Amino acid sequence: MPTQLGAKPTVRDNVIQMAIAIFGIFLFAFGVNVFIVPAGFYNGGFVGISQLIRTILTDFLGFHFGNTDVAGIIHFIFNIPLFFLAYSIGRRFFVRTVICVGLQTLFLTIIKAPATPVLDEPLAACFIGGIIVGVGTGITLRAGASGGGNDILGVYFTRKNKNFSVGKITLMVNMVVYVGCAFLFDIRVVIYSIIYAAIVSFATDKTHLQNINTEVMIFSKDKAEEIRNAILTGLGRGSTCWTGYGGYTGEQTTVIYAVVSKYELISLKKKVQTIDEHAFVVSKENISVEGNYSKRL
Repeated sequence: MPTQLGAKPTVRDNVIQMAIAIFGIFLFAFGVNVFIVPAGFYNGGFVGISQLIRTILTDFLGFHFGNTDVAGIIHFIFNIPLFFLAYSIGRRFFVRTVICVGLQTLFLTIIKAPATPVLDEPLAACFIGGIIVGVGTGITLRAGASGGGNDILGVYFTRKNKNFSVGKITLMVNMVVYVGCAFLFDIRVVIYSIIYAAIVSFATDKTHLQNINTEVMIFSKDKAEEIRNAILTGLGRGSTCWTGYGGYTGEQTTVIYAVVSKYELISLKKKVQTIDEHAFVVSKENISVEGNYSKRL
C-alpha cells in the first residue's frame, strides 16, 4: 500500500504496512505447513535447509522434540547473522524483518501440519502451496519487510545488481536444498520440490512489484513542471521532457518520460491525476533498463 507521493509515512502508514507484512508471513507459513510438509516435499531457501536439518536430527540421529516442529527455530538461528545484512539495507527494513522472522518462526511452529496430505494429487499441492507461499513472500517484501533468509539476500543483491531479482536468488539458493534432497530421498521428492520452488519464484516476482520496471509517458499541456517536480522530489527519479503537439488539435503539449517500478507507478498516477486531471498517462511494464537506474525495495 503506497503512501502519497512525496509524503513522509505516518504512524498509521507504518502500522498498515507492518500488518500487511505479517499477513504475508502467515500466508507463507500456512502454505508450507498445510500443503508442502504433509506431501513430503521441501521448501526452498533457508526454510528448506532448516527442514533438512530437522529431518536429519529426527529421522537419522534419533533426536525427539515432541510435537514441536524445530524447523522454524533452526530457521531463526540461521537468520541471526543475516540481520546485519538487513540493517545495511535500511533500518526500517531491518526492524520489520526481525519482527517478521520472529513471527515466521512462531507461525511455522504453531501451525500444525496435517498427518496426511490435504490434496491427493502431488502436483496440485505444488501449485496451490507454491502460489500461496510465493504470494505471501511477495506481499511481505512489498510491505518493506522480509521473512529472512534468501529474501534478505535477494533484496540485497537486487539493489547491487539490476540483473538479480528476489525470485532468481531464491531459485539459486533452492538448488542447495535439492542437492541435499537428492542424497537423502528419492528422485520423486526432488522433482516435485523443484516444481514447487519454480512456482514460488514466479509468484514472488509477480507480487513483488518493485521488481517490475515500468516506463511511463505523461502528456500535460500546462502542468508539466509540477509533475516533473513531483517525480523528482516524491520518487527521487529523474525524467526527460520534450515539447510536442497534438496530431488532432495541433495544440502544444509537454511530454514527460520516466522509468519507475510498478509499485511507484501506483502513487505516481494518483499524484498526476491530482495535479492535472486532463493529463494523459501511458505506461508499459517489464522493460529492460541499462545504465544508471536504481532498483529499490
